[in-house]
Amino acid sequence: MTHSIDFYFDFGSPAAYLAATQLPHIAADAGATLVWKPMLLGGVFQATGNRSPAEIKLKGRYMNKDLARFAKRYGVPFAHNPHFPINTLLLMRGAAGLQMAQPERFMDYVKAIYAAMWVDGRNMNDPATVGAALQAAGFDAAAVLALANAQATKDRLKATTQEAVERGVFGAPTMFVGDEMFWGQDRLDFVREALAA
Repeated sequence: MTHSIDFYFDFGSPAAYLAATQLPHIAADAGATLVWKPMLLGGVFQATGNRSPAEIKLKGRYMNKDLARFAKRYGVPFAHNPHFPINTLLLMRGAAGLQMAQPERFMDYVKAIYAAMWVDGRNMNDPATVGAALQAAGFDAAAVLALANAQATKDRLKATTQEAVERGVFGAPTMFVGDEMFWGQDRLDFVREALAA
């Protein structure tokens, strides 16, 4: 039986960034398919009554240290974004749109946005900064913006976000192996175990 991992993510979550650096290897090692599910974390928070850990001062400070520990363990670059929190609506629409219209460029987009957010610490609230990051990754920023604003793209992101809530998602990252849900990048060992079962 071929397994798959459904990966619900939002670029605004540094924990989802760390999970995104590991899940492709975990899936490949298990011969599983990684299914990327762009969702709007703000919409999930609104629907579930949850909120960002960063809003709780002591927890946010601890999480920043913990995320740095995990980045070191994984051997991946990570820097807290000084412009956090960032409104990711346009960024997530871009991901949803590219996944539908240009799936061959989807991972290039994901890597570019994640690097700008959680490696380079760019202000992704600023449209010019977003455009520069996209241009540097070989995208036509205006074309991506047009795609992000297409009604079909908006509908897709809204539907995936609603799907996430209906499956029990309350934060990012959230992974599913079959019907089994795993929340948080620190639960990746359980994802591995579920794939091996």
